[in-house]
Amino acid sequence: MINHIHPIPAFTDNYIWILCEQGSNKACVVDPGDASVVIQYLEARQLQLSTILITHHHPDHTGGVKKLVEQYQPRVIGPGSSNIAGITEIVQEGDEVQLFDESFQVIDIPGHTLDHIAFYCQHPSDAQAPKLFCGDTLFAAGCGRIFEGNPAQMYASLNKLAALSPQALVYCTHEYTLANLKFAEAADPNNISLKTRTLSEQLKRSLNQPTLPSTLELELDTNPFLRCDKKALRDTLTAREADVDNDELAVFTALRAWKDNF
Repeated sequence: MINHIHPIPAFTDNYIWILCEQGSNKACVVDPGDASVVIQYLEARQLQLSTILITHHHPDHTGGVKKLVEQYQPRVIGPGSSNIAGITEIVQEGDEVQLFDESFQVIDIPGHTLDHIAFYCQHPSDAQAPKLFCGDTLFAAGCGRIFEGNPAQMYASLNKLAALSPQALVYCTHEYTLANLKFAEAADPNNISLKTRTLSEQLKRSLNQPTLPSTLELELDTNPFLRCDKKALRDTLTAREADVDNDELAVFTALRAWKDNF
């Protein structure tokens, strides 16, 4: 069983999530773009890296794999992408990954990249909240840029994640929350839950605490990219002369284009 999940800061704003097994010294990391910070964390706590999970091929998520494999020989689980070296177990939607006696469902979520996947653990009881490792697709109060896919793919991927348990803890991989909240408030200015969240997240960052994990319930209440069916967002976009009518995909596409230049 997983008894501890911790964000290891990397680069400017990345988080490499490390998962530790209860009763052993085994650990798993998600998207290790930098091997040095992972090794430092493992050595300081006398942990042995047994598994690496990869969500997509971008270098800030895969750059540390080679060195970590050389030092620890872990299993490396990720999508079937020619852009990722070192994968030992290729997975896709419908597959399950067994990790520390817990089962993670693999979900295909293209858009940010075409090979992007998520890992989701739905616990059978209320003893633990579900866990979602979603890479750069769903962020706290935002979503990833569309580099390889198209808006329809990205919006479909976000809707897949939105349909998971509201209690799911959302472990995304960048500390973008305050910047995302500024945009969210511009897009959804009368959302009281959003204003409350902004104050809470600002306090965390002032104390140098991570804003993650979020919860899917909080994202459904405050993340504009999961609220494309809301009239308030359509009204904001219409005031900006965006032609969105009642089309949720058009709302999402207009929001993503606005955020790209916000």
